[in-house]
Amino acid sequence: MILLLDLGNTRLKFALLDGTTFTHRGAFGWDADIAHELAALWAAWPTPTRVVGASVVDSARETAVDVAARKAFGLKAEWVRTPAQACGVTNAYAEPQRLGVDRFLALVDAHAAGRSPCVLASVGTALTLDALDAEGRHLGGWIAPGPLLMQQSVLGATVQVRPSAAGNVRDLADNTADGLASGCWQACAALVDRFVERSRDTLGGHPTVTLGGGDAAVLAPLLENEVMLVPDTVLRGLAVWATVHTATVDIA
Repeated sequence: MILLLDLGNTRLKFALLDGTTFTHRGAFGWDADIAHELAALWAAWPTPTRVVGASVVDSARETAVDVAARKAFGLKAEWVRTPAQACGVTNAYAEPQRLGVDRFLALVDAHAAGRSPCVLASVGTALTLDALDAEGRHLGGWIAPGPLLMQQSVLGATVQVRPSAAGNVRDLADNTADGLASGCWQACAALVDRFVERSRDTLGGHPTVTLGGGDAAVLAPLLENEVMLVPDTVLRGLAVWATVHTATVDIA
């Protein structure tokens, strides 16, 4: 069994992989006492043979999670760092390590699951978009603020835009709260649709379009393109990675 860790900007997600099945799952926001909460929870879990993690957060939070793994299982976390090529996927970046490991592992999951050629969209703190061809070549992508971060940026940069409640997405908003929510969510939807159109021909004309991330279910109905909701892409990609890479050392 392998304990898989996805350290995202908003929260930590984790799952215990037994063969090809996730037998245990969990998640914590970063406002929790991570080291304590994880160690307490994991004390009741079966002991894995390895702990493999992907992180887009700072070293302090990585250390806290590593401390919990050592306390609960006596195991050191193996941190996956973005490579130039792995698991059948080739990174488009000239400096491979600059591509977020979460994006790379989502590409690994898509390729392993047979969804390529495809466009991968993930909506959370950031909105990321990537194109993957049928041979597993990452062709590049876009990055933008996610819809909630967009709204926060407007609120932080203005004085009079201060809605008293969260707004709803409407075609024609007649109040500030709905106007702000509608503009930000529709902007993200339009960006996804634009990326699909710009990459369609390069991907052979009919790419699969997948949508993941914490806000995927909210964004999906706003898109003009048909999309496939794919949850837990980082954990799924980690499962592929951990199966292929058996070393129990940090991967640079």
